[in-house]
Amino acid sequence: MDMTSKTNTPDEIRIPWDVPEGGVRNRLCDVRNFGIMAHIDAGKTTVTERILFYSGRIHRTGEVHEGAATMDYMKEEQERGITITSAATNTLWKGVRLNIIDTPGHVDFTAEVERSLRVLDGAVAVFDAQAGVEPQSETVWRQANRYNVPRLCFLNKMDKAGADFDAAVQSIRDRLGARAFPIQYPVGQAQDFRGIIDVLENVAYMYDEESQGRRWHEEAVPEALREKVDDLRRELVEAAAEQDDELLERYLGGEELHRDDLLVAIRKGVLNGSFVPVLCGSALRNKGVQRLIDAVCYFLPCPLDIKEIHGTEMDETTPVVRHPDPTEPLSALAFKTVADKNGDLYFVRVYSGTLEQGSQIWNATRGKRERVGRLMIMHAAERELIDKLEAGQIGAVVGFKDTYTGDTLCTKESPILLEPMTFPETVISMSIQPKSRGDRDKLGEALQRLQREDPTFRAYTDDETGDTIISGMGELHLDVLVSRLLNEYKLDCVTGKPKVAYRQTLKKDIEVEGRHVKQSGGRGQFGVARVKFTLHDQTENTFESTVVGGSVPREYWSSVETGLDNSYEEGYPLGFPFVKLHANLYDGKYHDVDSSEMAFREAGRLALREATERAGVNILEPWMRIAITAPEVNLGDVIGSLNQRRGEIEKTERGSGDAMRIYGFVPLAEMFKYSEVLRGLSQGRGVYTLEPFEYRVVPQSIAEAIRKEVEEERKKRGK
Repeated sequence: MDMTSKTNTPDEIRIPWDVPEGGVRNRLCDVRNFGIMAHIDAGKTTVTERILFYSGRIHRTGEVHEGAATMDYMKEEQERGITITSAATNTLWKGVRLNIIDTPGHVDFTAEVERSLRVLDGAVAVFDAQAGVEPQSETVWRQANRYNVPRLCFLNKMDKAGADFDAAVQSIRDRLGARAFPIQYPVGQAQDFRGIIDVLENVAYMYDEESQGRRWHEEAVPEALREKVDDLRRELVEAAAEQDDELLERYLGGEELHRDDLLVAIRKGVLNGSFVPVLCGSALRNKGVQRLIDAVCYFLPCPLDIKEIHGTEMDETTPVVRHPDPTEPLSALAFKTVADKNGDLYFVRVYSGTLEQGSQIWNATRGKRERVGRLMIMHAAERELIDKLEAGQIGAVVGFKDTYTGDTLCTKESPILLEPMTFPETVISMSIQPKSRGDRDKLGEALQRLQREDPTFRAYTDDETGDTIISGMGELHLDVLVSRLLNEYKLDCVTGKPKVAYRQTLKKDIEVEGRHVKQSGGRGQFGVARVKFTLHDQTENTFESTVVGGSVPREYWSSVETGLDNSYEEGYPLGFPFVKLHANLYDGKYHDVDSSEMAFREAGRLALREATERAGVNILEPWMRIAITAPEVNLGDVIGSLNQRRGEIEKTERGSGDAMRIYGFVPLAEMFKYSEVLRGLSQGRGVYTLEPFEYRVVPQSIAEAIRKEVEEERKKRGK
């Protein structure tokens, strides 16, 4: 048994596939852009903290539960002990540059995960080894699937009571459909967790408890675990060999495969999504994080592995391809905005070309020229000024005026439009007003800045009441934003009762005529639009024109569409925005002298109003996907409480220990303050998550109550 003490030293990591044959090593081989994603409380911020500590980026660790974690730098994060906004940092590990984004785990802030995964090359999915796959784990996994992000798994909290490595791995396979293969195995679990076995190397690493994970020694695999580890190694080698035909042939021929061959094959599987390595440890107890960083360097992609980025020309149809090469024309994506008193920060990922300080660039999405003021790379709230960002790098810009989340940045001479980012509709709203009347203008400015930061937050003025309304993804989302108004903008505000963000749609398909004809001396106004409205399943409204013969000239088509869009937002007759409509402008009339863009905008608006009068409207309410974890003894009471709230149970399954998990769907209107109800039903042990699912027609009795409430509010305002 080798009892030699070893320490983590910053030597060069040996990566066999990054050495080109007879060529010069591309420095992008030594870059990893990756995110840390997980369910809330799985320990992802603690994992990030330990990565920074062991790589020498920070010299002491701050704990999340003490409000001292480096990446949770906002006051709201420190007070609540949760990650609210994705934070970027960077560090060096054995010659490899790590650009890391720590993402939130709460579903109310899922947009932060969405926009991070859009620009990252890889991800580390962190799981609580006791709980396995939890509801938000599934959500972020689906988001990663949508962007084809290669990932590896880290089973954290192996020292936690009830930790079960095998059960957690099986939940990853069963619940996420992942081809997950352990490349490590724990020596002991829960309070007996002492070390980690490297399945590939067939050796155990036992940690010195007093060294903060800096020292360990090697041992032979414990006899009690030898058979288990041998089985895992056979499974691992076979799965790795399947990634390469030549390697598989050698394996089937009985050849012992070399470590480097297996690493190359595993990496190939990770990049194409057919192999997900599983590691383990305890970040809080300083065990296993260094080997996790090694695995990031070995298996997650570098920018060169992405090979190319696809976009279109300004016509949005002609394809354009760019490569991760700093000499190619610039293509970059602005994926996050942070309001700052010293100038808003715009986080960007550069896919090709070079972004230089002081340069003039083109915002292809807005058709606006922008100037790059200052460039920097981020370490949480700290900033390091740089001269340029090259292909494959992530950084931040100060100086933009007309750029928003999801905008494409390029040069005007070589334009490109990258795939835009999409975000879910808001589902909850409330009124807000400052306690001091003199702060009304200040509140408007602050809300405007918060909207630039957060694409899932809306603020607007109700035309009928004059009230300022804020909308978001949940009660916690809005609560945090109100708290930020106080802490960052010194605005003490009063909020109204949270309300569901209802929508409406037509009851049936219908063809109508919007007719705007006025003559009052001089030039008149003439525009007639014949529109067919069709219900469809997409939440977004769509538009097309099939006009032939010039009955409505092409230059007025967009005016009709604008009029419809304005009318959708206006929401006659109930004030709720319209959704799920497809409008086809198929005919109309115009006048050579009296027709104008304004006339056809009004014709479009009147077409929808005519449709509502003739077809009627259905009120739609947001339904949420719900996942509840509660003790088995309380299962019946919890299911009963969901049934009382018009909920639909999809399935129940056993969790860890005596816990059961309940999955289903429920209308948001029935879920306000449900956390208090669930605590009462489960002796304080129940937890749940909600995420937007779809809009459904409100039952007739509830629709009548909503209509009555709208009428009463209007009467009050009339008085």
